Amino acid sequence: MLDWFYGLTSPEQVFWALAIIASTIFLFILISTFAGGDAETDVNLDGAGFQFFTFKNCVAFFAIFGWVGIACLHQGYGLITSTIIASVCGFIMMGIMAALFYYVNKMSESGTLEYQNAVNATGEVYLEVGKNRSKAGKVQINVQGTLREMTAITDLDTDIKRGTLVKVESVTENGVLIIKPLSL
Repeated sequence: MLDWFYGLTSPEQVFWALAIIASTIFLFILISTFAGGDAETDVNLDGAGFQFFTFKNCVAFFAIFGWVGIACLHQGYGLITSTIIASVCGFIMMGIMAALFYYVNKMSESGTLEYQNAVNATGEVYLEVGKNRSKAGKVQINVQGTLREMTAITDLDTDIKRGTLVKVESVTENGVLIIKPLSL
């Protein structure tokens, strides 16, 4: 194995070393990410959500840089042309990975229900709500993009019957909706 490596030119040795080392690290990152061992180690240098210069992206750059450099040299391109093409491909890979992580993170949500997001939402009474907070009922309401069944009360002097369309006026500290019929 070493005879093969020492038989390469210096530029080929550099490209092969970068390709093998970066690909090994990238494979480790990929496996640990899927195994749930992905720690938030990347630093956001530009203050925005789009992270271009991160550890993962730099590893991807050097992996692509190495493999493309090897391919270009084997195709007969000179060292400068091979380095330029490999650099362009590496930066393209960094951009693709940055965009991928940006959009994946943008799509993910914590899943935690913020009860205040239910204010002014409309829904339908599922279980009758008693007048003047005498009996809690249930409403089906769309909050944060998900249809939920939530506990509700009313301050009205009449019960709110099953099937009545309602609007959320406010939310108590413990997440109980205070509702009124839409027709009021």
